[in-house]
Amino acid sequence: MAYSVYLDKILLPITPSKLELKINNKNKTTELINIGEVNILKTPGLTDINFKARIPHIKYPFANYENGFKNAKYFLDNIEKLKINNTPFQFIVSRTSSRDTILFHTNLKVSLEEYSVEKDAENNSDLNFSIKLKQFRDYSSKKIVVNNTNKPTGSVANKRPNGTNKPNGKTYTVKKGDSLWAICKTQLGDGSKKTYDKVYQLNKELMDSYNKKYGTSKYTIYPGQVLRLAK
Repeated sequence: MAYSVYLDKILLPITPSKLELKINNKNKTTELINIGEVNILKTPGLTDINFKARIPHIKYPFANYENGFKNAKYFLDNIEKLKINNTPFQFIVSRTSSRDTILFHTNLKVSLEEYSVEKDAENNSDLNFSIKLKQFRDYSSKKIVVNNTNKPTGSVANKRPNGTNKPNGKTYTVKKGDSLWAICKTQLGDGSKKTYDKVYQLNKELMDSYNKKYGTSKYTIYPGQVLRLAK
């Protein structure tokens, strides 16, 4: 199997003998009562790529060049640009079989995090690069525009409703001549003590405040009171 490695548009003349791709994860474990340790799965992290590459000073028969031979300085200058430009680029690995059948590609947008250079005296002072790349994930911030010219289509009534904290659910406004028994009979179909005592419990705070003020029995009601008949 043969493969080619590109940093941006730069084809490495001698293919690295080994590539290390570390697929990072951001999963987190935690302890839950009565269950124990669980794993909370999250979006995968960024991939790290590490490899070593040999850049020759002279043209070797096994080296591969596009558009003719280029010396080591050409590669050194371009790799330095990738480091200082603060711009992501494509890392591409193209793999083919011995029959020139395309196997699969690695194509990642990356940043050049770190590199180091050594001279190899035993190989015509060729340069040996150690390169660390990190996957780059595109992102953007969302801009929210607030249009102050839009006027609300609704309106707010300034009229105050009758009573304070008017209750939710089924209600009845007491009229002159009403009794708690009669209201339960006509509105709920049952005028028994059990029923009107239940209504009393729903309105205990309201009714007690009136009856305490006027010294009347607890089941006394007054016109204008809004009684809750059901929850």
